[in-house]
Amino acid sequence: MGWELVWPVIGAMTIGGLIGVERTYHGHPAGFRTHILVCLTSCVLMLAAMHQATWSFIALPGQNVVIDPTRMSHGLLTGIGFLCAGVIFREGFSVHGLTTAASLWVTSAIGVLFGVGMLPLALLAAGATLAVLGVLRLADAKLPHVGVVDVVLKWRRNSAPGEARVRNLLRDSGMRVVRLGHVISQDGKLHEHHLKVKGPMPLDIDGLVERLSAEDDLPAFSVLPRDE
Repeated sequence: MGWELVWPVIGAMTIGGLIGVERTYHGHPAGFRTHILVCLTSCVLMLAAMHQATWSFIALPGQNVVIDPTRMSHGLLTGIGFLCAGVIFREGFSVHGLTTAASLWVTSAIGVLFGVGMLPLALLAAGATLAVLGVLRLADAKLPHVGVVDVVLKWRRNSAPGEARVRNLLRDSGMRVVRLGHVISQDGKLHEHHLKVKGPMPLDIDGLVERLSAEDDLPAFSVLPRDE
C-alpha cells in the first residue's frame, strides 16, 4: 500500500475529527466519532473509485471498461442525506439539528476531496467549515437578531383567558406572539395555549417566567428558547 493511499485517509480522519470536536463541545448530536467516520468513508470510497485500474475484474471480450469516479461522489453526497436526516428533529414549533446535518454533509464532501487527491481544496474547505462553525458562532452572537421561544400555557379549563390577554401577557415581556394554538386535555380540565413567540435578543426569559408564575389560574407552563 503506497503513500498515495495513506495520506488522504490520515487527512480525512484529522479534519473529520476537528469538525466533530466542535460539534461535541457544544453538545450537538453526531459528534467526534461520527464526523470522523463520515469523512473517512467518503475518502476511502473515492480512493477505491479513483484506483479502479487496480481492481481485479475481467472485461468481457470486445468490451471496454469505462471508469467514472464522479458516480461515486454523487452517490456519497446523496446517501449522506439519510444520515443527515437522522440528526434533524422537531420539538413543538422548533426544528433542531440543521447545523449538525450541514456539518455532516460538508464533512462528506471534504472526504471526497481527500479521496480524489485535491489536497489544497480539501484543506481550504476544512478551514472554511471550522471558521463557520467556530469563529462565526462568536460573530453571530454579536449580531442583532430576533430570538424565538416556544411557550406552552396550561390553564384551568374554565379560567383560560382570551387570546388578547395572552398576547398582552407576552407583550409585557417584550415578546410578540406569531402563532397561537389551542389544545383541550382529554379529561377537559386543562386548556393549553401553544405559542411561538419572537422578541429582540437578549430575551427577558426570567421576567416572562416571573409573570407567568404570578398567574393564579396557570398551574403549569413551559418556556423553551430555541437554539441551533
